[in-house]
Amino acid sequence: MESITQAGILFDVDSLYVRFQALNDTRKRGGLRYSLVMILMIILLAKTCGENHPSGIAEWAKHRSELLVDWFKLKRKKMPGHMTYRRILADIVNVEELERVSSDYWSGQACAGKQVLVAIDGKVLRGTLDDKQNGTYLLAAYLPSEGIVLMEVAIEGKGSETPAAPIVLKSIDLREKIVMGDALHTQRPVSTQIVESGGEYIWFAKGNQPQMEANIRLWFDPDVQPIPGMSYPPKDFEMAQETNKGHGRLETRTITVSSQLKDYLEWPYLEQVFKLERRFVSHKTGELHEQIVYGFTSLRRDEIAPHKLLEMTRSYWGIENGLHYRRDVTLREDYTRMTKGRAGQAMACLNNLILGILLSKKQYRTIPAARRYFSAHPAEALDLFLRL
Repeated sequence: MESITQAGILFDVDSLYVRFQALNDTRKRGGLRYSLVMILMIILLAKTCGENHPSGIAEWAKHRSELLVDWFKLKRKKMPGHMTYRRILADIVNVEELERVSSDYWSGQACAGKQVLVAIDGKVLRGTLDDKQNGTYLLAAYLPSEGIVLMEVAIEGKGSETPAAPIVLKSIDLREKIVMGDALHTQRPVSTQIVESGGEYIWFAKGNQPQMEANIRLWFDPDVQPIPGMSYPPKDFEMAQETNKGHGRLETRTITVSSQLKDYLEWPYLEQVFKLERRFVSHKTGELHEQIVYGFTSLRRDEIAPHKLLEMTRSYWGIENGLHYRRDVTLREDYTRMTKGRAGQAMACLNNLILGILLSKKQYRTIPAARRYFSAHPAEALDLFLRL
């Protein structure tokens, strides 16, 4: 459904532009020069068109003031300075409210949120760190194949992801989802929360769960012999393997799964355990690297075949390349100093929105290619936020 503003802008009633209008602006109305919606829209537009820092955003708006005045029928031709963007992100924007608006926006997209796998992982905003390494640390729930952040919350600091995971997971619909995280998130209460909320989990067992790791390793160890006079029952091992070329190396991944430990390992809702072997060979040097990790899942064999479980474990690492790398390198998040208030977290939320929206446009090969296109077509960039 579409509507039109007094300024003459045609927009969808469930668009990001409309959802931003629900954000609370705590500034006094007297002397208010720029609305909160306008500030956020300019940030989104400028970043979509290639700018990264508040100073660049301010310059972008300054050089396009006639366009912005015409689009939004603004009374003032003078655009905000870079400190205005910083101040509003730091002191005015309610980050939790902005995250909820973002989450609701994706929930309202018919083509979004269809992926089953939800990856959870933490990230530090290096642009917010001081000399004592105090800054903003975030934990995100991410759909790797869609590039969408379902929810992101602040955590106390490095290593404090464990208590934040239940908060993130509680804020999203876990029905028919499979949650995956690194070893920090391999916790019994989180496993129970996921399954009893209608989802499933896939965990890795490492140093944080040393006994689980040792038990699973022992089960897959071909050199372990039974006690004299006894024998092991036939093992139900099934395997899957895939090989990929890229980044100057050949990677072979092999997974072996078993269901026979589910009644012996004391873990809520555990159904299968697995051994994941990764083998990397450099095309240039021939150097070989091998890695073995162990894990387990609440999914039964008839719910996820070995080849699909192998695919899921590979997709999980998409949060590093698909989200963190793009925010740090493409949008220069770690190189943007945002030390006041919660400006860094607010900007991170806007970065997540931009990446998700650009990735939903399949016609662009890469995010930089999309930004170059919209730099030359700013009106089309505006349409991203006015339309569904």
